[in-house]
Amino acid sequence: MINRRQCQRISDFIITYAGDRVRGIEVLINGLDEASSRFANNELTDHLHGTAASVTIGVQLKGRTAVFSGDDLTRAGLRRLVDGAIAYAEHLPHDNTTLALIKPSDRTSDSAVKAALRHYDDRVERLIKNEAARVKHVQAVLDVARRYRQKAAGIYQVTTSAFATANSNGVFRFDRQTDVECSVTMTSRTASGWQKECGNTVKSVNVTALAERAAQIAVKSRDPIYVRPGEYTVILTPAAVLDLIGFLFEDLEGSGHWDESSSFAGKIGKRILGRNITIRDDVYHPLQFGCPFDDEGLNREAVTLVENGVIRNPVKSRRSVIELGGHATGHGVGPSAGEGEGAVNIVMDGGDSSLEEMIASTKRGLLMTRVWYVRDVDPNTKLLTGMTRDGTFLIEDGKLKRGVKNMRFNQSAIQMLRHAVELGKPVLAAGEECFPAVVPPMKVENFRFSSRTRG
Repeated sequence: MINRRQCQRISDFIITYAGDRVRGIEVLINGLDEASSRFANNELTDHLHGTAASVTIGVQLKGRTAVFSGDDLTRAGLRRLVDGAIAYAEHLPHDNTTLALIKPSDRTSDSAVKAALRHYDDRVERLIKNEAARVKHVQAVLDVARRYRQKAAGIYQVTTSAFATANSNGVFRFDRQTDVECSVTMTSRTASGWQKECGNTVKSVNVTALAERAAQIAVKSRDPIYVRPGEYTVILTPAAVLDLIGFLFEDLEGSGHWDESSSFAGKIGKRILGRNITIRDDVYHPLQFGCPFDDEGLNREAVTLVENGVIRNPVKSRRSVIELGGHATGHGVGPSAGEGEGAVNIVMDGGDSSLEEMIASTKRGLLMTRVWYVRDVDPNTKLLTGMTRDGTFLIEDGKLKRGVKNMRFNQSAIQMLRHAVELGKPVLAAGEECFPAVVPPMKVENFRFSSRTRG
């Protein structure tokens, strides 16, 4: 994988080669080294290993900005990239919104980043190169499946990534991350169970325990029954919570507030969600992991987005600040933060209730392990439609009774967070519709199911 020295050499070459032909230039470098082992029907199906690196430059020339990307990191390739961007910029119209490049400051200093922020595990790097070691992790999952007489399918994936940003004013930042992810689906004749975990160390994902939980869900949900669609009290696992509230994350970004595409536009300072809902963007949270600076090199700040149901300030790029005021929070995306910002280190506060306590306090309701194929029906109200999957259970008199056949829901994510009556302990959750985030399990009233499904 590309390292710090290589990124420094590439960015220095690009900036020097562009020279005084441009007013300013930004360089973004991404590197990825990834290995995955897939399995299905209790057999290994394939091993994949890929390495990639790319560079994106933003050229500023006489009030014009051109952005070019490429993956040829030879000197000849970099020259072609710079020459092409400059030639293209000369034909663009003048843009009065072009932002000057940032300069080195305390906000672009590594010393200002918390020392405890360490998101790299050398063992992940070694595991990428060791196919036999990855096979052992997969084999542990398959052993559980055979013991339960079920069929296992899923993926075990390990990744190292690197990111560097630099500009012609002298800013240079570099960060590297590791990521481990495992998804397991266990199936029997009449039921299925699913679990997924992620983390930034090898030890953060216990594949045996993960497979055990998936297998037990499949056992408990066998021979499911139909229940009538309608409004139910539901208990959502963290993964289900994530894949529903994830549709709100873009609404917590500054660009959506000033162009009024956010469902929260014009509502800063108003209580829109339940009083028990507090959401932050915080890369420094002990369960979070991510790059501590944005695409321009500004250190990320911890930002309270929602506080006790009240919409607070969104994350902001330098461009959003022009429209909204305040200051950039270190969440800019793209050269000169031209593409807005990203709320990518979401942390939602929780409560004291355990999943078992939520079930015990429920007279009649449903436990939803997972949601599937969720889509945004109305971006203004955040009305979502999707289906339950891989472990839905009927709750009666405080106990799980039996599995339930899957149903389709039509539910507003905003209304869901107004009707959340109990929250559990937050965990780093991994789903299928959204990037990982720290969220709690949740008990919600008046969750609407619109129809049955065939599965």
